Amino acid sequence: MSGLTYRDAGVDIDAGNALVDAIKPAVAATQRPGVLGGLGGFGALFEVPIDRYRKPVLVSGTDGVGTKLKLAIELGDVSGVGIDLVAMCVNDILVGGAEPLFFLDYYATGKLDTDQAATVIRGIAKGCELAGCALVGGETAEMPGMYASGDFDLAGFCVGIVERDAILDGSQVAPGDAIIGLASSGVHSNGFSLVRKLIELSGVDLHASLPGSTTSLGAALLAPTQIYVRSVLDMLARSEIHGMAHITGGGLLENIPRSLPAGCQAVIDTATWPRTPLFQWLQQAGDIDFEEMHRTFNCGIGMTLMVPQAAVETILSIAGEHDIDAWTIGEIVAGEREVLLKG
Repeated sequence: MSGLTYRDAGVDIDAGNALVDAIKPAVAATQRPGVLGGLGGFGALFEVPIDRYRKPVLVSGTDGVGTKLKLAIELGDVSGVGIDLVAMCVNDILVGGAEPLFFLDYYATGKLDTDQAATVIRGIAKGCELAGCALVGGETAEMPGMYASGDFDLAGFCVGIVERDAILDGSQVAPGDAIIGLASSGVHSNGFSLVRKLIELSGVDLHASLPGSTTSLGAALLAPTQIYVRSVLDMLARSEIHGMAHITGGGLLENIPRSLPAGCQAVIDTATWPRTPLFQWLQQAGDIDFEEMHRTFNCGIGMTLMVPQAAVETILSIAGEHDIDAWTIGEIVAGEREVLLKG
C-alpha cells in the first residue's frame, strides 16, 4: 500500500495549476500601467502613479456577491458573478472619487471544478477590464468538507487612488443640490436572500419569461451588476459632483444618508424613473410594501449623485454618452440626515 497523498485528502494541486494556466490570457487582458510582474508570486506588485498626483490617497474596498451565488449555481450560470464581485468593490471606492488601480480575488470551494472556477475568474477579469483596473492576483482555496458539492464562495479586494483634495466624503453636499440616479442593470448583488425566499414560496419557474419582458426570470435576476467607474470618472473630470452613494444592501433609504452631512435631507420622487418589469414582478409576487422595497432593493437606481443644479444637464449628457440611463430623481433640502420618499 502506497502512502497517502494530498489528492487522497481531497486537494488536487494539479487542478489548481491547470486553473492558473486557463485564466492567464484573461488576466493578461486586464493589465495596466503600474503592474509589475505576473501571476504566481507570493505578492502582487503595483507601482503607484505618484507622478500624476500631488497628495495621493489610496482607497481600499472589499466585498462579496452574497447569496446571488447560490441562485447562479442552481441555475448553472456562473458567468456573471465575477463581474458582480468586481462591481461591488469598485463602485464602493468610486463613491470617494477614487480610480480603481488593482483587484484581487478569493475563490473557495470544497472540490475544485476547474471549468467552473475558470468561468468565474474570467468574469472577474472582464469586470476588471470594464473598471479599468488590473487583476493582479488572488487565492484559490480547495477545502474538502467545508462546502457542499458544487458550491463555492467569492470575495474581492480592490485598491484605488484619489487626490487628497478631491476626496468626496459628502461634506460638500448642500441644500439645493440635485440628486441624479444612474440606472441599475437589475437587482445587482443585494437582496437575494429575500429573492430566494420569494422563489421558494411562489414556486415560480425561473426559466419562464419575466412578465413584460422577453428575458427569462432567471436571466433577469442574474444580470451582472453595472460598473459605473468609467462614466463617473468622466463626470468628475468634466463637471462637478458633491457626493455619491452606491445603492447596495439597504436600498435608497439606508445608503444615501451615508453620504449626507448633518442638516441635509434627501427627498426622492420615485415617479421620476421607470419601474422595470423585474422590480414590478418582485413587488407583486412577494406582496412587498413600498418602504420595504426601497430598504431592500435598488429599485432601478444603482448609483446616486448629489450635484449642483448647474451641473445637472452636463452630468445627464455624460451618462448618455456612456449608454447609462440617468434621471434627476430628487433634491437635497435642509432637515434630518435621512431619505424621504414620495411618488
